Amino acid sequence: MQDYLFVTGMIIKMIPIGDFDRRVTILTKERGKISCFVKGARKPTSRFVAATNPFSFGVFKMYVGKTAYNLLEANISNYFEELRLGFSEAYFGMYFLEITDYFTRENNDEKDMLKLLFQSLRGLLCNGLTKNLVRSIFEIKVVVVQGEFPGLPIKKNFSEGTLQTMDYIVKSSIEKLFTFTVSPEVMEELCWLGTYYRKQIYPKPFKCLEIIDEL
Repeated sequence: MQDYLFVTGMIIKMIPIGDFDRRVTILTKERGKISCFVKGARKPTSRFVAATNPFSFGVFKMYVGKTAYNLLEANISNYFEELRLGFSEAYFGMYFLEITDYFTRENNDEKDMLKLLFQSLRGLLCNGLTKNLVRSIFEIKVVVVQGEFPGLPIKKNFSEGTLQTMDYIVKSSIEKLFTFTVSPEVMEELCWLGTYYRKQIYPKPFKCLEIIDEL
């Protein structure tokens, strides 16, 4: 009898396979990042058309095949549809997915990365927060979650507001990250810090970031 696997997670990448199929990458709470084959997902009548798009979050039922997991059912609780309605929102979200895909691994404990990604996407949709603030918090917290936070650069002076904000970002729980706004001065310094850590820790160029910087 076939054993089924149930995982909670988010689609972070999707690529077409052949004429009708898809291969998706899911960041899961139970097994880290996994690759999953979805037969017939590109057919217009398939029940997986929407469920296998990036940002889709929910519970996925699958079985283990010879070379990959095979998706059988998807119960999506949040499609993050609003991210696809706005040009800038979509690219900021895709940038977060790129970074997440770069850092995460299969069979690794990625619960905090999944939680950070989910809360950051929600932050992009919050009217009281700027996208650059959400981006900077995400870039900084990723380094913290990965255990690679090197501390503040010692050769640069920062305002007291930035020092307090950085202390909060580093030490606070992920659920409380996107609950504040900052002054223009602090925002400028946070953007600098987010870029600094990104270049120091993960210098890989990201396609969506190039578009974001042009917006």
